[in-house]
Amino acid sequence: MERMLVLPSLGAFHILHPRYNAATVLAILEEARPPAVYLASLSPEALEGGGWREEDPLLFHLLPWAERRGIPVVALDGEGHLKAEAEAFREALAQHPRGAPYLDRMRAFDEALLALLKTPLTPEALGGEEFLAGIREVYQGFAQAFGEGPATGFRKRRMERVVEALKGREGAVVAELLDYLFLAEAFPEALPKAHTPTEEERERALLDRAWQLKEEDDWTALLEGLFAIGSPEALYLAAQIYLAAGAWREALGLMEEVVRMDFQHPGYLPGYVLARFGQLLDLAGERERALRAYRGVLALSWAPEEARAIAFAGLRSPFRLG
Repeated sequence: MERMLVLPSLGAFHILHPRYNAATVLAILEEARPPAVYLASLSPEALEGGGWREEDPLLFHLLPWAERRGIPVVALDGEGHLKAEAEAFREALAQHPRGAPYLDRMRAFDEALLALLKTPLTPEALGGEEFLAGIREVYQGFAQAFGEGPATGFRKRRMERVVEALKGREGAVVAELLDYLFLAEAFPEALPKAHTPTEEERERALLDRAWQLKEEDDWTALLEGLFAIGSPEALYLAAQIYLAAGAWREALGLMEEVVRMDFQHPGYLPGYVLARFGQLLDLAGERERALRAYRGVLALSWAPEEARAIAFAGLRSPFRLG
């Protein structure tokens, strides 16, 4: 590989981008074969303690990939705790009698960034000056309005230290989008380039589409694609479609199959599977099995907050369709 590769993480927004989803990132890394992967936006404590689960779902895919290939993953943000200052700044404004106009202005910057994240993105677009200029405009506007410091979570200072730590190293760097801006400016030759999609990327795009199920989607085509993939995640999503269509018995049949498989990966899947399985068992009148499924969610070392909420509700009373 070239000495350095810099890739942005889009966090939860990867599922919006078939040409830059989690599998795309892995495919680019696979081609690059980096000796190490550096996480610019995470502290070692957050990486070790699992704080990344709430910050960057891309790592549910990246970390197992790196482990399988024996590639070390190193978190570089030595001052990651300062990110909380940005939230504290907003909370302070919300409590101030004259804070409303400033919060409105903050939301305008948030919406501008969101608009960038919702435009169709590809690796070459993310590495292009037009996209970088858009991020730069949003970030600089925010920093000029509210100052570099608590309002930005000391982002400039933190990323300057990350850039310094990267000097002389080889490998791939993954950074959240606004941090990526600073790294892109420091390593302009290391940005992502055009990439030919793989079959894994196409499958990931279909899974991502199913996670976002909408009324106007072609549900039959989605089901066909999910059954062709056949993984636990794909069958779970197929069950979700059946349930959305009111066919809960068919959904339960699929979930019975899923729970007989190894459904530990991605790491967010076990909580969702057990929570939904409990609900479907409740619909079938199998309350004892449903309770075991709900308790299974709460027994996991980690489960998405939505899955835990479903489990707590299910323990209080049997699930019924609305």
